[in-house]
Amino acid sequence: MKVKKRILVAPLDWGIGHSTRCIPVINAVISNNYEVILAADSRPLHLLSNEFPQLEMIRFEGYNIKYSKYLPMSLSMIFQIPKILWNIKKENSALEDIIKEYRIDGVISDNRFGLYSKKVPCVFITHQLEIKTPSFNESIRNFNYQYINKFDACWVMDDEKINLAGTLSKPNSLPNNTHYIGIQSRFEKQETEKKYDFLAIVSGPEPQRTILEKGLTRALKDRKEKSLIVLGKPEHNTSNQIGSLTIKSHLDAKDLNTAISQSELIICRSGYSTVMDLAKLGKKAIFIPTPGQTEQEYLANNFKDLGICYTQKQSDFNFEIALKESKNYTGFNTEINSKTNWPSLFRLFEGE
Repeated sequence: MKVKKRILVAPLDWGIGHSTRCIPVINAVISNNYEVILAADSRPLHLLSNEFPQLEMIRFEGYNIKYSKYLPMSLSMIFQIPKILWNIKKENSALEDIIKEYRIDGVISDNRFGLYSKKVPCVFITHQLEIKTPSFNESIRNFNYQYINKFDACWVMDDEKINLAGTLSKPNSLPNNTHYIGIQSRFEKQETEKKYDFLAIVSGPEPQRTILEKGLTRALKDRKEKSLIVLGKPEHNTSNQIGSLTIKSHLDAKDLNTAISQSELIICRSGYSTVMDLAKLGKKAIFIPTPGQTEQEYLANNFKDLGICYTQKQSDFNFEIALKESKNYTGFNTEINSKTNWPSLFRLFEGE
C-alpha cells in the first residue's frame, strides 16, 4: 500500500480570511489522497481545529502584527517592517525543523513569506500580486516577488476571465511559475427561504474589529427587521438576543453558508476571502473596508464603480443611508463555475 505524502498547510494569521479560504484547498488535498498537517496560531488555529478536528495540528507562531487605532494602517505597517522581516526569517528556520520532525513532503503557504525550502516542494498562495500602497509601489512589488520567487509555484486565487480581484491579481508582470487556480470558496449555493433581513459579519484586526462590532450592534439592535451579527470569534461559543437582533460569536462553515444563503443583505468587510464567498453565493452586500487597509479599500471601491456593491467608510457608517443606496446596486450575479484542476497542480508534490 502506497504511503500517503504529508502536506503542510499554513495560513497567515492576519484576521481569519486566509484560513477560511484554505478550507477548500485542504479538502482538495485530502480528496487527492494526501495527508494534511495544519500549522496555525490564535484565531486561525481555533477555526481550522473546529473545521478539521481529525487533522494533526501544529501551533505555529504568527506574525502578531499590531494595528494602531490612530495611525493609518500603511504607516503602522512601515513601522513594523523590521518585525515582519524577523518573523519571516524565524518561520523559515522553524519550517526546516518541522519538515524533519513531521516528515513533511510538501508545503502550501497562504501568504507566509518564510515557508519555502529546498528540501521539499513549496507553494505560495495569494491573490494580491500587486500590493496597493500610497507610495513605494515598485519597491514593495519587488519585495513581494523576491519572496514569492523563492517558492516552487505561486497559486493565485482568481479566475483569469472573471478577474474578481481586479489589478490585485493581474498586474503587468507575474512572478515565476504563476498559476490561476480559480475562485475558491468554502461555500456552496443553497436554495433556502429568507430568515434574516440583514446579516453582519465582523472580521479584521483589532482595534478596528471591535469598533465595527459596536457600530453594527448600535445600527441593528432597535430595528424591527430580523438581523444576525456573527462576530468571527471561533475561540468562543456564545449567543445573545437583543430584540430582533441575534449576536453569535462564531458559526462554522456549514452554518455560516446557510445563514448567508438565508439573508437578504450582507454587511461586512471587503476582504478578498469574503468577496469570493459572496460571489460564489450570488449575494447583495454593503462593504465597510478596514480603515487604511488599501487592498480592501480598492476592492470595495472597484465593486462600487462596477455597480455591484455599495460601500461606506467605517468612520462615516450610517446604516440608513447605506441601506437606501444599496438598492441601486446589483449584487454579485455572475455565475461562478471555476473548475480547479487539482491533480495537475498537485503533480508538483510528486516531483513532476
